[in-house]
Amino acid sequence: MKFRKAVRKDVPVIVQLLASDPLGQLREDYRDPLPGRYYDAFEQINRDNNQELIVVENENDEIIGTLQLSFIPYLTYQGGTRAQIEAVRIREDVRGQGIGQQLFEWAIRRARERHAHVLQLTTDKKRPDALRFYEKLGFTASHEGMKFHFDQE
Repeated sequence: MKFRKAVRKDVPVIVQLLASDPLGQLREDYRDPLPGRYYDAFEQINRDNNQELIVVENENDEIIGTLQLSFIPYLTYQGGTRAQIEAVRIREDVRGQGIGQQLFEWAIRRARERHAHVLQLTTDKKRPDALRFYEKLGFTASHEGMKFHFDQE
């Protein structure tokens, strides 16, 4: 298995992974050709040194997983850095093989390399299996998260 930074040609496969579950199907627009806004977002992520869009490849160089790791500098914790994991997906046909755990172990190492003092994530309450998986990895539900969604125009 290989972990690497995503490149532009990976965007359709990443979006397909993001759209491959019931919640993703409601919010993603996976089609061919892929809407340009996904490529625009990729370019913004790629230019930002505090963003790492990662893919996991199998031995056949097929993308089988993804996550986005963000590094957030701030003044609290004496000018610390917080690492945030988002958009985790493992291709459905390879789930249960330890790939997600290896991806998270990679992300934990990477956050330590970047001297983050905490690694955090959110998970939708409609994903109880994901919550159990994160708890098994050592994440704790230490805070109550809230979101304010803006209407899309």
